[in-house]
Amino acid sequence: MNYADIKYCDVANGKGVRVSLFVSGCTHHCKGCFNEEAWDFQYGKPFTEETIRQVMAYLDRPYIAGLSLLGGEPFERVNQQGLLPLLRQVKAKFPEKNIWCYTGYDFEKDILGRMVGEWEETKELLSYIDILVDGEFIEAEKNPSLQFKGSSNQRIIEVQASIAEGRIVLWEPEEYVHVIVKEN
Repeated sequence: MNYADIKYCDVANGKGVRVSLFVSGCTHHCKGCFNEEAWDFQYGKPFTEETIRQVMAYLDRPYIAGLSLLGGEPFERVNQQGLLPLLRQVKAKFPEKNIWCYTGYDFEKDILGRMVGEWEETKELLSYIDILVDGEFIEAEKNPSLQFKGSSNQRIIEVQASIAEGRIVLWEPEEYVHVIVKEN
């Protein structure tokens, strides 16, 4: 597996300050994709043990809420295989940090309906993911005011709750609490 980029202080791709890993390789080729160069599976740098150590070091800061996986496409099979060693380490060392994953695949149809039965990696990969943003980016449904997704067809899914309940449980952002401080 190759990766396109690592952002060690990202606030755009999930709740809180995050480390974001952009994998290389995607077969969706969505019109208007923000990361078109990462469609190529050979783009970027090889994802090695040293890369894993680097990501783990970035995560080892108290202000980092978690890890976000983007692409490219994290659910391409070669990328699932490449990501598993990292996710095992993240969940073992940082169980309090959450993992967000962005995919162009549909959670029910593609991931649960096909990949889980075809590829042994998928079930384990899902066991580490807390939030999944699913669905291809559709340029005609692009909306810059959407939080943590690019087009209105995409969903933000609580993976573990969805699997446990046998239905899609959507993530809802907490409302911001406004505190009024009275000066003396």
